[in-house]
Amino acid sequence: MKKLRVADPQNCMACLQCEIACSTAFYKRYDPDLSCIHIVEKKGNPRPMACVQCGKCAEACEAHAIEQKPNGVYMINKKLCVGCGKCVEACPLHVMVMPADAKNPSKCIACGICVKACPMDVLEIQDK
Repeated sequence: MKKLRVADPQNCMACLQCEIACSTAFYKRYDPDLSCIHIVEKKGNPRPMACVQCGKCAEACEAHAIEQKPNGVYMINKKLCVGCGKCVEACPLHVMVMPADAKNPSKCIACGICVKACPMDVLEIQDK
């Protein structure tokens, strides 16, 4: 199963390079609200929060627009998506995003852009 994994959370220095890389790659601008990875404060330390491919978004999607691919990644079929945002509400980690000016939400697809951007090697793509 392919997914983004926080491999070394104690090394996160909240530089936001992962957030910048994600939102810039998919929305052509940096906006933390557009990133599918977020740096949050946990017990006084910064920690990346990323999609664990749990499938809660797919369960909440009444249009059946989110399906799990053979590699384990849940993907949004933008042709089927009606833009209701129920998947965003269902995400337990709050890492699905629905920009006000977008027709569809976005979620992590384990592309690795954030992994490459992280100067501290905090993130990795796990492929099991």
